[in-house]
Amino acid sequence: MLPSDLLMHRQNGEEIVPKRLPIEKRNLAIATDLITLFQNCQGKTQGELERQLKEIEGTSTDYRIKRGLAHLLKSDTFSTFEVVSPLEPQLLRSRVFALSAQSAPLPQTAPFTLKTIAEQLSQELEQEVFPSQIQAGLYADLNENKILTQFDAPTPEALLHRYNVSQVQGIFYKASQIRITAHRNDPGEYKLLFRYLKLFGLMAYIEGDADHGFTITIDGPTSLFKSSTRYGLDIAKLIPALLHVTKWSLTADLYLRDSYTKAEKNRRFSLNSDCDLVTHYPPGKPYDSMLETSFADRWDSLKSEWKLEREVDLIPIPGSVMIPDFRLVHPNGRSVLLEIVGYWRPEYLRKKFSQVRQSGRDDLILAISERLNLEKAGVKLTQVATPIVWFKDKLSPKAVLSALEEMA
Repeated sequence: MLPSDLLMHRQNGEEIVPKRLPIEKRNLAIATDLITLFQNCQGKTQGELERQLKEIEGTSTDYRIKRGLAHLLKSDTFSTFEVVSPLEPQLLRSRVFALSAQSAPLPQTAPFTLKTIAEQLSQELEQEVFPSQIQAGLYADLNENKILTQFDAPTPEALLHRYNVSQVQGIFYKASQIRITAHRNDPGEYKLLFRYLKLFGLMAYIEGDADHGFTITIDGPTSLFKSSTRYGLDIAKLIPALLHVTKWSLTADLYLRDSYTKAEKNRRFSLNSDCDLVTHYPPGKPYDSMLETSFADRWDSLKSEWKLEREVDLIPIPGSVMIPDFRLVHPNGRSVLLEIVGYWRPEYLRKKFSQVRQSGRDDLILAISERLNLEKAGVKLTQVATPIVWFKDKLSPKAVLSALEEMA
């Protein structure tokens, strides 16, 4: 995504309108020039790439557009920058400085230059390393000296589409609340959208059903106790996922600083499924969170009779829906759902435990992070009959298996 200084928008009354680049000849030419530059800079340093990018920017008034497109191309989606050095640069510097300290010359004597030290170190090393490699690798870990070793070039059209999506994503860095209405759609689209909600750890309240559609309310980063840039980025990541849904509309309340008065003001943003934005997310199942992936990997090592399934159907409850993280299935046909609760906001926790009570499920296990302040949230576990498994950083498969055996 784009950093704040490369985001561009205009105001239409209280409404914020992000900058978009039409897919037309002039913009395609700019994108093509930048992609070609990256291709030609493979094998060169990041510093050399930056120098050539400055030349392309020149003194034109569209420098921020070029800089934004280049920023996207430098992301690890397209570019791979690596440290190229015969030894770890930190270790290499230590060896070079040690040799230099042993033979510190007086001004009137012949200078003990880096070239001489590199030649000496080259002879001392067991592997064959040339002096020129030692000199080049000495500060190879600085960003400007990293080498562009691989570049997976997008098409110019794809780059412009990514830029337009990124400009819209940037709007949500300063959102206080987002409301999404997902109209009647294919159930598979809902499941994909809800999985992304869970993947990015968003504090979302979901109401409705698959037959009539859902209303999703998401607390924004400025609604937290302390504004969180990271959480704002997580919300922005949801937008490409939303583009997979056929029919939807979105409104957001924003809290932005006025560029002239510097005062914080409330603004609005709206978007819908006719926006012509193009997603770069795959239409298939997204990856699980690190916590879920770690749990699934370690579950396999238990060699238990219980089979772990990641695809779980929506569970309707009055006025809302639950999407458990996993289903555990026994060979005898019995199944148990597993829901991981790791969010921290009191209102969200109250909502989550209310959903658990309303579901009336007797086949559900809750895994709850010990880092949550349930007392502050006003949550009383005595009101929840569901078995609970506590965890800190990692969810223990053995603890879950123990809960399954107790339920049996």
